[in-house]
Amino acid sequence: MDERRLLIVSHSQTGGTASLVEALVAGARDDQIEGVEVVERDALDASADEVMGSGALVLATPENFGYMSGAMKYFFDRVYYPCLEHTRGRPYVLVVKARDDGQGALRSVERIVTGLAWRAVQPPLLVIGPVTDADRDAARELGMTMAASLSLDLF
Repeated sequence: MDERRLLIVSHSQTGGTASLVEALVAGARDDQIEGVEVVERDALDASADEVMGSGALVLATPENFGYMSGAMKYFFDRVYYPCLEHTRGRPYVLVVKARDDGQGALRSVERIVTGLAWRAVQPPLLVIGPVTDADRDAARELGMTMAASLSLDLF
């Protein structure tokens, strides 16, 4: 495991989640943060080896039909058992872009990461409705916080 690798796993169908992830990645790659490798993967492509090789994760999904995206569910289907005994306590944060209330997407992801015994290190960033500049600022700050925490060995 590379303790200073931040893995960002996301999926976006219509672009809302992608705009949040873009801001998050920009924050994580801020020039003031040193020694952290930021790896961004689509949920359809991220692997169990990448999860096991990271020091922390950001999971970003839209709310689809009151649930996480199918791509994020597919990610969990692929990595759950290979990671189960190897990633307990792994720090993570969740980003949900929702049209409605986002609670179903939050619960569905949180149920799975609870089974994996991952550790939420920040409250979820829940964006309801169109993405605003304030939402992108919050995502950028979240990315900076996650990367800086890895850089300073706070996890």
